[in-house]
Amino acid sequence: MTERASPLLDRDYNWQPEALTPAYKSSRLRAPRQPLLRLPDTIKDVAGPVFGHDILGARDADLVTNAAAPGHSAMGPRILVHGCVLDENGKGVPGALLEVWQANAGGRYRHKNDDYLAPLDPHFAGCGRTITDAQGRYQFLTIQPGAYPWPNHANAWRPMHIHFSVFGHAFAQRLITQMYFEGDPLIALCPIVQTVKDPQAIDQLTAKLDMDRAVSMDHLAYRFDLVLRGRRSTVFENRPEGN
Repeated sequence: MTERASPLLDRDYNWQPEALTPAYKSSRLRAPRQPLLRLPDTIKDVAGPVFGHDILGARDADLVTNAAAPGHSAMGPRILVHGCVLDENGKGVPGALLEVWQANAGGRYRHKNDDYLAPLDPHFAGCGRTITDAQGRYQFLTIQPGAYPWPNHANAWRPMHIHFSVFGHAFAQRLITQMYFEGDPLIALCPIVQTVKDPQAIDQLTAKLDMDRAVSMDHLAYRFDLVLRGRRSTVFENRPEGN
């Protein structure tokens, strides 16, 4: 018997934030002033280059040690982040490449343009990657990032967060979002978060503490699922018109 394909669900365009939100200062310069145009994908866009499991190193999904000198590890609270990449019908998406990047435990990125006074961690690069398994599941070990100040307005602070990039089978199939942490009081104060009007969409960007996956005397765990499209897709920064 042939399996019937699941129906596609219409997008809810009110779920995504508006491009121009003056309280988020950068949007004043970046928001388009003309109506958006949707360009059709070409065969070059969707046919390659392809990703293979052999491109990953043995420690790519372990941000605690993948940039550390032998015998050392990154400083800060260790956490496991895990979840599923799902389609609009809740089915796991296998073979998706996830790249993550973040600040260290003090809230500083290892980047030449980051001049925050918090110290750099010589054993933490703040980036990693992994590929979803046959059920669409992923996980990586890292350090809980710190909050940090930014020049959006007086005394502005970004909540603790981790950036996610999700690739399909070609470079043109890329979605970018941010994951926040349950219970962080800075989430409600962040102008970037406030661009998302639906509280359920913000909740979907917030990883939940998962004590079932925590390991005593080692690490806490957080669950974060990503929904690629449909009426309740994850809010993606680079596809505000829908994915």
